[in-house]
Amino acid sequence: METVIGFTAIAVALLIGLGALGVGIGMGLLGGRFLEGAARQPELAPMLQTKMFLVVALLDAVAMIGVGIALYFAFANPFIAQLQATMGG
Repeated sequence: METVIGFTAIAVALLIGLGALGVGIGMGLLGGRFLEGAARQPELAPMLQTKMFLVVALLDAVAMIGVGIALYFAFANPFIAQLQATMGG
């Protein structure tokens, strides 16, 4: 039982941590490319900014979905119930 809880805690930490790391890297690259594009063609900056914010919102949604799944595993762990049913307890 403790092994399942321990592995679940590690999985939750990895899910949240790696999700945040990926989103952070993605937003950094996106912001840099936006600044490059706006510097090259300033007249397109409003259009690029709108598209950048749309992609930032989608990136942030990916991180929030990861947090939601991690919280589900942390507080309503389906593996513990499955383990108890298997062990007959």
